[in-house]
Amino acid sequence: MPSVLAGEVKAGSKITKDVITPLGGILFTKGKILLPRDLEILEAFLVGQVEIEGVQGEANSDAVKKNAKQTALKAGAIINESMLIKNNSPLHDEYEKMIGLIRTSYRSVTAASLPIFELRSQLELLISHLKDYHVLKFSPRTLKDEDYNYHNAVLSALTSYKIAQWCGYPQKDWMQIAFAGLLHDIGNAKVDSSLLHKPESLNSAEIEEVRRHTTYGYQLLRNVTAINEGVRLTALQHHEKVDGSGYPLKLEGSQIHFYAKVVAVADIFHAMTLERAYRKAQSPYLVLEQIMTESFGKLDPVVVQTFIQKSTDLFNGTRIRLSDGRHGEIIFTDRANPTRPMIKVEGTIVNLMLERDLYIQEIIA
Repeated sequence: MPSVLAGEVKAGSKITKDVITPLGGILFTKGKILLPRDLEILEAFLVGQVEIEGVQGEANSDAVKKNAKQTALKAGAIINESMLIKNNSPLHDEYEKMIGLIRTSYRSVTAASLPIFELRSQLELLISHLKDYHVLKFSPRTLKDEDYNYHNAVLSALTSYKIAQWCGYPQKDWMQIAFAGLLHDIGNAKVDSSLLHKPESLNSAEIEEVRRHTTYGYQLLRNVTAINEGVRLTALQHHEKVDGSGYPLKLEGSQIHFYAKVVAVADIFHAMTLERAYRKAQSPYLVLEQIMTESFGKLDPVVVQTFIQKSTDLFNGTRIRLSDGRHGEIIFTDRANPTRPMIKVEGTIVNLMLERDLYIQEIIA
């Protein structure tokens, strides 16, 4: 099979040997039909030569047209889905009902009055629309600072359910893990709300009081039916770290319930990407990078890696806004560096692996 200079390869060529980047990663696999967009990727990665089939005939031309059509259809589907989710969807309707119900639950304070069966019914309705939920794309219709805890609870429930699926946990645990996400911070109902919304730094006594939400939560859930012990332990353990540096009990590794390990990742992600009165929402891609750093000795590495790989698995052509304000589209994601894809901006290629000061600020329709 002939080896051709990358700059001379034509769209429709079929690769006969994996294309390797200068850093050793697989750029394209054997058998791929190259699209026009792929030629830009070869150039951006400074690939020297590519092994292709000898004849670039009609079969290859038909294949590239078919692939291009499929890619366009997929890109269109993603844009349509994003617009639906952003503006008006059953997912948003059920989400807002869930927010109202969890708000009522927090304000009831005592576990005896938690409307647990109503919570379960509404959570099931919400999860029935999970196919329309994407962790990096979804945003509530409205977000008031005083409702932060409720949004964090509902989003953590949705994301925890997704992580449980992605990690291959038994199906019987999925709904309970979603419950664990929904109720992980219920102990905040017994913490002075002025501390939870205080824009200034807390003193040591205030920090200690806020940290008690973990034990408060376990106490509130201790006698609640329809949830299992993993849900109760998540309220207690979601701030524990696998190296023993967390609180309240400084548990390590296997001492932490796996529900709590899942919810810890979801909680951190949403806590950092939700807007607060005293802090702007952070880029979901930067937050994923921070979570990856936390996985070394703090968070469960399998949960973290699965979450990052699955949540960044977007179609090429997905529209984004960069941190410098420019708009572009994702054209290639190296699965070894999923938060740093290649972006096409106004006809040029931006490689976020090389331009470390830039990052994706948000995904747009």
